[in-house]
Amino acid sequence: MTATLRPATEGDLMGVGALHQRSRVAAYSPFLPAEALADPTPEAMGGYWTERWHWESDTHRLTVAERDGSVVGFSYLGPDDEDDLTTGLLNAIHLDPAEQGRGVGRALMVDALDAMRTRGWRRAVLWVLRDNAHARAFYERGGWTPTGIEREEHIGTALVRQLRLTRPV
Repeated sequence: MTATLRPATEGDLMGVGALHQRSRVAAYSPFLPAEALADPTPEAMGGYWTERWHWESDTHRLTVAERDGSVVGFSYLGPDDEDDLTTGLLNAIHLDPAEQGRGVGRALMVDALDAMRTRGWRRAVLWVLRDNAHARAFYERGGWTPTGIEREEHIGTALVRQLRLTRPV
């Protein structure tokens, strides 16, 4: 059965958090130490998404991919705080590790870009971990290119470099 996309509901948020944690561990463990990925717990990630939903549901869009009644992926987008009103920020695409290579991530990206176009945004941006070669290749196949802007953030105790990518919508 193929995955279907739908707007998230408040009832999805704990599942989105658990999926987010599984996705992070699977994607980042090749280049981050285990202790950096031990926290937050799946429950804490669910709390994080519940809090974000509370504050951002009017301006942001959380879409879930569902297969056989289970959330297997999600995307999250909103306005770009670092740019003008013509740019949207793709905050996240995360997949259950078993969904890698099944087209769900691509469907979530296409859906997010369509949503940005509908909102009148002409350009999309995102941040990707510099060392996440798999994600970088995924976005490059989707037409994203580096802007030359980088930043540092923490994931747990690990300091990571992020690259800013862009593409027209």
